[in-house]
Amino acid sequence: MSTSYNRIAYEALEVCNGVTLATVKDAVARAGLAPGARAADVGTGNATVAIRLARTFGFATTAIEYDPGMAELAAGRIAASGAAVELVIGSAADVLADLPPLDLITALGTTNITGEGRPSPEAGFAFLKTRLTPGGYLLWGDLVWIAEPPAPLRQIAEATNQYTDNTGWKAAAETAGFEVVWSEISPQAVFDAYAAAADSAARHWLATNADAPEAASVQAVADRVKMVLEFGRPFIGFGLYLLKAPA
Repeated sequence: MSTSYNRIAYEALEVCNGVTLATVKDAVARAGLAPGARAADVGTGNATVAIRLARTFGFATTAIEYDPGMAELAAGRIAASGAAVELVIGSAADVLADLPPLDLITALGTTNITGEGRPSPEAGFAFLKTRLTPGGYLLWGDLVWIAEPPAPLRQIAEATNQYTDNTGWKAAAETAGFEVVWSEISPQAVFDAYAAAADSAARHWLATNADAPEAASVQAVADRVKMVLEFGRPFIGFGLYLLKAPA
């Protein structure tokens, strides 16, 4: 088993982000897609969302994961669920380019969506729109600035992704040609529960695996994530956006 902070934390979470599965399911239902629709879950993590797309909605679902350790977790969860989900290991940009146009893409907390490093929100949305059928849907979720962050916090948080506030995400989607169908910022209690569950899982693993070769790395990441989220609590939230491509 490949062990990392993300692998440990995500194994303990229902959804690998600061949002509930019920909210994700309600958002997908708003798209009104019929069983058999083609869907992809980008950065599937523990595969919970991909499994629900297949089992709850009957979508023909592809789960995409770049990290081998996370893909190992996803594969186990998919097999145990019995869901008809195809898991593909690779970068989002490469895998999506090889798939036929999709009726739905879910992308929650996905990094490097275009394969070009740190894309702007507009660039990420523009790329994903090219992978959808006319009138297809994108369910996008990511960090949202709920207040203007201090410069050091922005620099740390945006080491892998560029973020914006709620108005900025919507504007970026519209600039890319999407219609914003629905959106929601997770309640602070939901985001706090997500952060606490991930940290608790990491601390428990460290307490029982102090001599493991990966312990120092897991400890460093856990401490950094906890520091960022505690310092950033007044500034960081999680936004979920259901976007529709032009018909």
